[in-house]
Amino acid sequence: MKQERIFQVLRSPHVSEKSSVQSEAANQVVFEVAKDANKHEIAEAVASLFDVKVVGVTTLNVKSKQKRFRGQAGTRSGWKKAYVTLAEGDEIDFLDGAGQ
Repeated sequence: MKQERIFQVLRSPHVSEKSSVQSEAANQVVFEVAKDANKHEIAEAVASLFDVKVVGVTTLNVKSKQKRFRGQAGTRSGWKKAYVTLAEGDEIDFLDGAGQ
């Protein structure tokens, strides 16, 4: 996979309370990914970018939401989320040194 496509597939890590619980309990990391990315591309991108072994990938589409702002109707855009299961002993820490 080309380096350009890796950065297109992986948009950003999704850091939330649920994702931090998943990382501790099931050794999973959560990413926001491109809508056209498939599981094989996501696994290859994570493995090459972070030098870890990927065991499995689960994806889901987060649906868009209808919102109102100052009486005007609008829509938040939907996005795709990927739960990446890492091999035993591998770890990706996005908040390394954040509390210091």
